[in-house]
Amino acid sequence: MYRAKRAASLKAKRRVGKYELGRTIGEGTFAKVRIAKNLDNGDHVAVKILDKAKVHKNRLAEQIRREICTMKLIQHPNVVRLYEVMGSKTRIYIVLEFVMGGELHDIIATSGRLKEEEARRYFQQLINAVDYCHSRGVYHRDLKLENLLLDVAGNLKISDFGLSALSDQVKQNDGLLHTTCGTPNYVSPEVIDDKGYDGALADLWSCGVILFVLLAGCLPFEDDNIASLYKKISEAQFTCPSWFSAGAKRLINRILDPNPSTRITIPQVQKDPWFKKGYKQPVFYEQCQASLDDVDAAFGDSEEHHVTEEMEGQPASMNAFELISMNKGLNLDNFFESDKKYKRETRFTSQCPPKEIIDRIEEAAKPLGFDIQKKNYKMLMENPKAGRKGNLNVETEVFQVAPSLHVVELKKAKGDTLEFQNFYKTLSTELKDVVWACDDEIQDRSSSP
Repeated sequence: MYRAKRAASLKAKRRVGKYELGRTIGEGTFAKVRIAKNLDNGDHVAVKILDKAKVHKNRLAEQIRREICTMKLIQHPNVVRLYEVMGSKTRIYIVLEFVMGGELHDIIATSGRLKEEEARRYFQQLINAVDYCHSRGVYHRDLKLENLLLDVAGNLKISDFGLSALSDQVKQNDGLLHTTCGTPNYVSPEVIDDKGYDGALADLWSCGVILFVLLAGCLPFEDDNIASLYKKISEAQFTCPSWFSAGAKRLINRILDPNPSTRITIPQVQKDPWFKKGYKQPVFYEQCQASLDDVDAAFGDSEEHHVTEEMEGQPASMNAFELISMNKGLNLDNFFESDKKYKRETRFTSQCPPKEIIDRIEEAAKPLGFDIQKKNYKMLMENPKAGRKGNLNVETEVFQVAPSLHVVELKKAKGDTLEFQNFYKTLSTELKDVVWACDDEIQDRSSSP
């Protein structure tokens, strides 16, 4: 357990090369993702930060370097762009396009299934992007709703395409891909079988599961028992709901064929009558000449080519862009969010000192059965008692927006979303004297003239 530091030492801003790093928006086994601002042109990007020691320990350096080189050549309107790579003595920084529209997963979670026309448009964009990447030898291998983002215009953006080394994928001596599945609902029978698989056919199976979810609002394969779930996937035990059109049913059944040798291929999907309805060719942006020099420099040991890392001696503050990115009122999610009980994150503002905020949250969470880990002004609350979807873990962070005003963000890191919302209701009741304005009030104030 960590002790919180004094408010005066609240986390400083970090500058890496020409980028000023902002708040953390994602975290995984090998990487952390932060919003950043390009100080040269004011553009905002997402920066994926890898620990070199972890990468080398797991013998992934060469694979990641190779995959990054490939991804720099991928320039498709429905794939998140990889702009550049930088390296320091201890870290690798992957600079990516920042997509503000949120996850497609959140739309389904809040509003349920989509209309067929809307689902078809997203599926067309998905297949176009996957086919483009496959034609360049790049496979995703972890396609799921959570990896599908939306830009401000409502267009699909696939994240993490080609960066399979950052997931739990490994390549064994037979040259085929093998995996330990973290989210097995989307993976094909041959992946579960772990005898090696074709990346293109495995990706297409995942696309079929995604199409089913978009049209049905639920997964085709679900079971609390992992062995039973694997059996359902291996035997393709699923039923299309009655509202599916005949064309959609036929296409999904051809994609979710458990035998990869008879499964439909992407070129065949693109010729399918249901798929072709209302089809629009992707509009490619201006192609840039990709240089791979920065990749070699990032992974090299020469300090001459390492990026400069600087810490600014000021409290961590949240700029206007970061407030906007947190505000659903300026986010596409708002158009779909009719049932707010399914939100996976929430926030409130407080005029209390940050140490007092953290201490009060800890005091309120402990009686509810949560174990607490603190580091500076971040907190992880873990409930050892399993709920409907395992243990509920909640990440909390305090940001300074003015000398006497802070935003407190709580995000569900693991567990059931409804249980997270019930936990937050109980917690906020205990923090009435700490909370200045809750999530909806923050949006109202930020959108007021």
